Amino acid sequence: MSSRKIEKTLSHQYELNDPLHQLFDAVKVISVQGYDDHRRVIYWNEGSEKLYGYSKQEATGQKLEDLIIPAPMREGVIKAHANWLIQGVEIPAAEIIMRHKSGADVSVFSSHVMFVNQYGNKQMYCIDIDLTDVRKAEAQALFKEHMLETIFEAIPDLFFLMETDGKIIDYHASKQENLYVSPQQFIGKNMQEVLPEEVTSKFQTHIEKVIEQRELISFEYDLTMPKGILYFEARMAYLSEYKQIMVIVRNITEQYKSAELIRHQAYYDSLTLLPNRFLALDRLSQILIEAKRNNQKAVVIFIDLDDFKKVNDSLGHEIGDKLLVKAAQRLTQVVRKEDTVGRLGGDEFIVLMKGFADHNDVLVIAENLLKIFRNPFKIAGRELMLTLSLGIAIYPENGSSASDLLRNADTAMYQAKAQGRNTFSFFTSDMNQVMQRRFEIEEQMHSALERGEFEVYYQPKFSLQTHSVVGAEALLRWNNPSLGKVSPNEFIPIAEHTGLIITLGEFVINQALSFLKHWQSRDKEPYTMAINLSPCQFRDQSLVANLQKSLVQTNVSADFLELEITEGVLMNGQSYIHKSLAEISALGITLSQDDFGTGYSSLSYLRQYPFNVLKIDRSFIQGITTNKSDCDLVKATIAMANSLELTVVAEGVETEQQFTILKSLGCDLVQGFYFSKPLPPNQLLAFSPEQHLL
Repeated sequence: MSSRKIEKTLSHQYELNDPLHQLFDAVKVISVQGYDDHRRVIYWNEGSEKLYGYSKQEATGQKLEDLIIPAPMREGVIKAHANWLIQGVEIPAAEIIMRHKSGADVSVFSSHVMFVNQYGNKQMYCIDIDLTDVRKAEAQALFKEHMLETIFEAIPDLFFLMETDGKIIDYHASKQENLYVSPQQFIGKNMQEVLPEEVTSKFQTHIEKVIEQRELISFEYDLTMPKGILYFEARMAYLSEYKQIMVIVRNITEQYKSAELIRHQAYYDSLTLLPNRFLALDRLSQILIEAKRNNQKAVVIFIDLDDFKKVNDSLGHEIGDKLLVKAAQRLTQVVRKEDTVGRLGGDEFIVLMKGFADHNDVLVIAENLLKIFRNPFKIAGRELMLTLSLGIAIYPENGSSASDLLRNADTAMYQAKAQGRNTFSFFTSDMNQVMQRRFEIEEQMHSALERGEFEVYYQPKFSLQTHSVVGAEALLRWNNPSLGKVSPNEFIPIAEHTGLIITLGEFVINQALSFLKHWQSRDKEPYTMAINLSPCQFRDQSLVANLQKSLVQTNVSADFLELEITEGVLMNGQSYIHKSLAEISALGITLSQDDFGTGYSSLSYLRQYPFNVLKIDRSFIQGITTNKSDCDLVKATIAMANSLELTVVAEGVETEQQFTILKSLGCDLVQGFYFSKPLPPNQLLAFSPEQHLL
C-alpha cells in the first residue's frame, strides 16, 4: 500500500476534531506529531518536518521507534507507550535526544498528551521543542496568543514573563499548586512584593547577569509552601527585542531530595549516621585552619572499642551493629555541640575538638568518654559491657596536618591498648618509634619465610615422675638481617593481624613433625610434640586437612602430636571452632588448654571441649613460692585436673623451689628455664636433663 493510501486510511480511522489540527498546523516552529495505538504516525506538522527532516508523506504510517527514536531508547519508548495505553501511566515531559533523518542527534524538550477520538481510539500527540533554538521558540510560543494553550497544558513547568525591573506581567502554570501565591497576588506586581527577600535577591542578581551575558542561565532556590519546603530550578532568558525576561520554573524537589540523599550517603555513615571518614577528615582540616588563625589548640581523639570483634563472633553482626549504634550515641552525649564525633570504619571512631586552652580540658573529656561506657548496654535482652581505648594527639604539638594528627592519635590508641585497654594515652615521640618498629616488622615479615629467616626452636618437657624428657614444645624464632632477632611477642600479633600466621603455622607444623620423627627414631623414645594454634588458624578451612596431610607425610602417629589452644580461640564461640576441635580430636591428636587460669571461663571450656592436657599459666607458677593464694590455686587446679583425668603441665618453672613444690603437689610435667630454654634442633638432640638439674 502506498504512503498516500496509508495516510488516507489512518487519517480517517483516527480523525481528530479539525480545530485542534488547525491549531497544530499553525504551530510551525514547534514539532507536533500524532501516533495511533500502534505508535504509527497519523499526524506530522510542518514543525516536525523542519525538526526531523522527514516530510509528512515519508513519516505517515511509520512507527515512532523506527522513525526518530535512537536505537538504545526504542525498547523503553515502546514499554512507556504501552504502560500509558493499558495502565494509564503518563509519559513525563523530559529533555531527550531524538534522531534526525540524517542520523544526527536532535535535542528536544518533549511533552505528551493522549486523546480519545470519536471512534474511541486512543492517540498520542508529542510536542517537541528544539532546545538548540529555545529562545526563538519560547518567544514565538509566548506570542502565539491562544493557539498554544493546549500544548502548554501538557508541560509541567511554570512560565513567567517579567520586565527587567522584576515586574511580573504574564504567566502560565499547568500545576497551580507550584505557585507560591495566587495569580491575583502577583500579576502586575514586582517580585519583591511577592517572594521572600533571599529569593528576590537571587532573581535580581540573575536578571542583571542574563541581560549582560545575553544567554540562557539557570539557578536554584527553595520556598516554604503548604506541602513543606519545595525546591525549584529557574531558567532565565532575555528577550532583547521586547526588553523582557522569560523565566521557566521547574519543581525539582524530588531530584533535590535524591541528590541530598546521595550527598548524605557520601558524607555520613549509614549505620550510626555519624560523619564518615571523608567528612571527619575534611572537618579536621577546617578546624586546623581555624586553630592556626586564632592561635588555638585542636584535639584528635582516636577511639577503638575493646574486644568488639568477640561480640560479632559470639553474638552475631546484628547485635554488633546495634551495639555500634548505641556506642555512637553515648560518644555524642559527652562532647560539646561544636565538636565532631565521626566513625572511621568498623569499631573505630574519632572525636575532633577545638578551642582548648590546656591539656586538662582534654583530660576531662577523655575521662568522661571512659566513664560513660562503664554502664552496661542493654541489647536484645542482654547486658553487654564495652570499654574504650583512646589515643590523643594535640595540634600543634603532635602534628600540623590532618594526616599527621590522625596517624599519631592512632599510635597513641595502640599504646592505650598495650597499657591494658579501657584507658587513654597521649601521643609521644616514643610511641611513634614503637609504631615505626611495627611497620618495619610487618614489611620485613612478608618475604621472611621465603628468605629462610624463620627457624623452629624446641623447649623440652620434663616428667616429674620419671625425671626424663618426654617431649618438647615447638616455638617459632625469627632472625632478620635488618631488624636482628625479633621477639615472638612482637611478630606473632602482627602475623595474626596480617593473616601471615596461616603460612607460618603450616611451616611450624611441618618442621616440628619432621624433627619429631627424626628425634623418636634416633632415641627410640615416644616423644611428643606440642604446637600452638592461634585463633586465625582456626578460620582456615583447610586446617584439619593440612594437619592430617603433615602427619601422613612425616609418618608421625597422631597421638604424639599435641595442639595447645588458648582461651582466646575458645571465646569466639563459633560453630567452626567446635567442628575443628571435634575433627582434630577424632584424628587422635591431643588437645591442651594453654594459659589455664588467665581467663574468666576456663572451667567451662574443660567441660565443653575434648581436652586431654591442662597447662597452668606461668604467672601462677612464678607466685607459688611467695604467694599463698597462687599456691592454693595451683594445688586446686592440679587436684581438679587429676579428677578429670587430665595431664597437668606447669610452664615457666625457673627455680628449684618451684620445681619441688610442683612435684609435691602432684604435677605431671614441667617446662621452663630451670631445665632448659628453647633450643635449636641440633642442641635439643644433644640435650641432657641431668646437666641442668642440681
